[in-house]
Amino acid sequence: MPGDKQLKIALIYSFGVNEEVIDGVIDENSEDTSGLDQSSRDFLESAIADYNAMFGTMYDTSSDKFQNYYKDVSERVKNREIDILLVVNMFLTGFDATTLNTLWVDKNLRYHGLLLQAYSRTNRILNSVKTFGNIVCFGNLEQATNEALALFGNKNASGIVLLRTYSDYYHGYKDGDKEMRGYKDLVEELLDKYSVGEPIAGDQAKKDFIKLYGAILRLQNILSAFDEFTGNKILTERNTQDYHSLYIDLYTEFRKTGDEEKEVINDDLVFEMELIKQVEINIDYILELVKKYHQDHIKNKEILVDIKRAIDATVGLRNKKDLILQFIDTLDAHSVVEEAWQTYIETKRREELDEIIKQENLNPGETYKFMQNAFRNGYITTTGTDLAKVLPPISRFSPSGERAIKRQTVSDKITAFFNRFFDISSKEVDFPANQPDYLGQPPIT
Repeated sequence: MPGDKQLKIALIYSFGVNEEVIDGVIDENSEDTSGLDQSSRDFLESAIADYNAMFGTMYDTSSDKFQNYYKDVSERVKNREIDILLVVNMFLTGFDATTLNTLWVDKNLRYHGLLLQAYSRTNRILNSVKTFGNIVCFGNLEQATNEALALFGNKNASGIVLLRTYSDYYHGYKDGDKEMRGYKDLVEELLDKYSVGEPIAGDQAKKDFIKLYGAILRLQNILSAFDEFTGNKILTERNTQDYHSLYIDLYTEFRKTGDEEKEVINDDLVFEMELIKQVEINIDYILELVKKYHQDHIKNKEILVDIKRAIDATVGLRNKKDLILQFIDTLDAHSVVEEAWQTYIETKRREELDEIIKQENLNPGETYKFMQNAFRNGYITTTGTDLAKVLPPISRFSPSGERAIKRQTVSDKITAFFNRFFDISSKEVDFPANQPDYLGQPPIT
């Protein structure tokens, strides 16, 4: 995707005795900064000032505010708002953030318990994407690690908790008598059996593809942790998008439950949708392609093919495909793509919500208010009284269950509407207080 991400980096430390005094074994620093020398305090103040500018906070090294700074850093790390956290003898124990994926250690962790607790800050399973953590040591802690694993597990534990080599995952390996196939072998089978762009006939062939591509996704996820994998992917970007698209098509075809992470379709079929979503393309990337297409005076049809391929390979953009392609058709020589997109998408958002209101005979004012709250909060609330206010009145003599059916129908429609527009349009929604005349209901005052 275009552009480099601006990393968000935070720093935290407080007063602690010189670790050399106790031979490298030191407890975690407290949240007390009173013992810091002036140079250390000034540097920490500067780092906190940068943090305040980044997040709109007002912390400093004073006693009360520093404790709140510690808590705020902890929450933002857990919520993935901070990319890199620099610490000195802090956050090693008593802190759990499963989203962390890499720990850099530049310290002799002599206590075995402390060593494993520090590792566990990173080495926690989160989902099918994060199945392990990376530990990068600037000193040799291998012996201490093996001793700690033997102490708290068993003497053979190091072979269980540590990743195998890059070559093992790329070329395959033997686990006892079992042959474990590698990435290269699996991809070669994929290319041989399932030609790019060709439909798959028959349920069994489809299931075989799903299992094979799922295995490739899992291996790619592991291999991505190795620098050696850079430049050694066998599938081209286009091939990957085509296979992703086919995988998503089959997911839609076979889906029977609503679990978004890993969906068991039947006894022998599992979809790795989290691994698909981790490499999804966003709307900014698509708009860059649209801009490129527009700048070429809409002549380079290959770019249009790339746009369609990228959308089809992305779960989160498929329900927006018609919007994007219709938008491209509206462009002329004088269009400014970014401005035209915002105007177009806001118009479509209003039109589609008005159509739902008309189809379901909803209360316009309450519907506008409901959607304003949803876009501002970032989620749809389908429980409670807010949704009930949106629904039209239903006669007490109506068949039993009619209101529940109506509520579910409306909930499904406005949820689909929200998912279609939330991540591609402004979060500030300016729906009018009074609805268009054609809706046939009195204005809400």
